[in-house]
Amino acid sequence: MQLDVIAPRQEGLISATQLDGIGVDAPWRYRLVRQGRLIRVTQGVYDTDVVPPAQRSRPDLLDHLRRRPAWIGLLAAGPGSTAVGLCALALYKVKGLPRTIRPEVVAPDGRWRPARDGIAFRKSGDMVTGRFAGDFRIASVTDALALGVGQMCRDDAVAAMDDLLHTRSATADDLARAHDLARGHRDVEATHPWWRLADGRSESPLESVARLACLDAEIPPDTLQLVVLGADGAHLGRIDLAWRLPDGTWLLVEVDGVEVHGAPGAVFRDRTRQNALASAGGSRLLRFTAKDLRGRMPKILTALLREAGWTPGNYDDIGQPTILGRAVADAASPVPFEA
Repeated sequence: MQLDVIAPRQEGLISATQLDGIGVDAPWRYRLVRQGRLIRVTQGVYDTDVVPPAQRSRPDLLDHLRRRPAWIGLLAAGPGSTAVGLCALALYKVKGLPRTIRPEVVAPDGRWRPARDGIAFRKSGDMVTGRFAGDFRIASVTDALALGVGQMCRDDAVAAMDDLLHTRSATADDLARAHDLARGHRDVEATHPWWRLADGRSESPLESVARLACLDAEIPPDTLQLVVLGADGAHLGRIDLAWRLPDGTWLLVEVDGVEVHGAPGAVFRDRTRQNALASAGGSRLLRFTAKDLRGRMPKILTALLREAGWTPGNYDDIGQPTILGRAVADAASPVPFEA
């Protein structure tokens, strides 16, 4: 049945127009809703999955819950409509977005409309858009970010910008243009300092939040994604956050997320790498999880760095690896690295 082809591409949603196109007319739709086989989401939009969204069992549940509102808006507005703001960023698969996103769309005629069933209808303005999924459109990353940043908290906004830079979906110039565009939107005043915090070296939202927690605690990492080598030149790992201490040794921090580090194979690799780092000497490695980032982690690191006499701004980060296990006098000097 064509329903089984169309709906999965739209996070399980389908419009009345699409149903008409495959022969499911209004009386048939009415019967399916009465039977509980279709769920009416808003006027002209139906969900083919009868399980409540938050209770669904799928590996990409959080991403699904972010993309679903985008499709609700597009299907409610109809062909020719445009996904904007956080909805557009969700469809671009940007990481770090809030868990809850409001459907937000520009109607085909580009005019503002009153909100309906939680769907916000925006004016098109001077937005740059591109084709998306056939008859629909999507705002450019720059325009989507300009509208979306003011709708996020700082941690989410910076994490999203980090991800755009890390995946090369946007450049620093793109972020600067988005910041300029954002000045015309509501709720943007508080966001101005956030744009300067974006760093594409952070490889996950958890790493972004960890970095921000350290900045707030006035212990900014000396470097991110530090490549460490053993005395024999063997690659020992790439560390999320690192501080070079006055004695030439390193305080290293890894942020463990369930998705990457929770699998048995990952646990084995993490243990092997940690043992190799400990054996090499010249560093101390600490591991933290999401629940530690805004409490336990900054307190522990602040105490350790204060005890070691560390102060910010004393390490010249030139993006080069460091060799562990060397004499303390040499440990501060980065060394050339060949991949």
